[in-house]
Formats: sequence, C-alpha cells, structure tokens
Amino acid sequence: MDYEEESEGQQQKKLKKRLMEQYQRAQMEQQRKEIMQKLLEPAAYDRLMNIRLSNPELYVQLVNLVISLAQSERLSGKLTEAQLIAILQKVTYKPDTKIEYKHK
Repeated sequence: MDYEEESEGQQQKKLKKRLMEQYQRAQMEQQRKEIMQKLLEPAAYDRLMNIRLSNPELYVQLVNLVISLAQSERLSGKLTEAQLIAILQKVTYKPDTKIEYKHK
C-alpha cells in the first residue's frame, strides 16, 4: 500500500467521523427544539429561537435551565414569553458598577 493511499484512507475516516458528529449534533438540536415547543408558548419559542441566532451560548444555557425546571416539576403549563424574559433577566443579570470619586 502506498503512503498516499493510506493517507487518503485516514482522511476519509476523519471526514466520516466529522460528518457523524455533525449529524449527532443536528439530531440533539432537533430534539431540543421539539422539547422547547412542548414546554413554551409560541411567542416564547420564537423569542428563544431569536436568542439562538444572536447568542448560541445563552440559548443553550436557557434550554438547559428550562429543561431542568420541567424535570423538577417547577413548571405549571407552558412557559409564557413574560416568564421566559424573567428567566432571561435573571440569567443575564449583572449588577451596575459604581464609580465613586473621593475628593480630598
């Protein structure tokens, strides 16, 4: 077997592995979306999808939080947009920094 042929075989294996990983990620994302559609009202779901586009890390954090709330049975019915906004504010809350000047 020639070195180039072996290298091509390894490249094909790496490519297949990457494709499988992408496929698995896409499946997981589809499952997240389906779960969110069941747990959120349409307006809240639309807001969450907008967050997904603008800030993927925050989206994952919110999805995990909503799922954990549902698993711990702390949700009664579907989550409204106002409730999602309240959760979002708690997750992204940063206290205002105050700069004070002390004069001599």
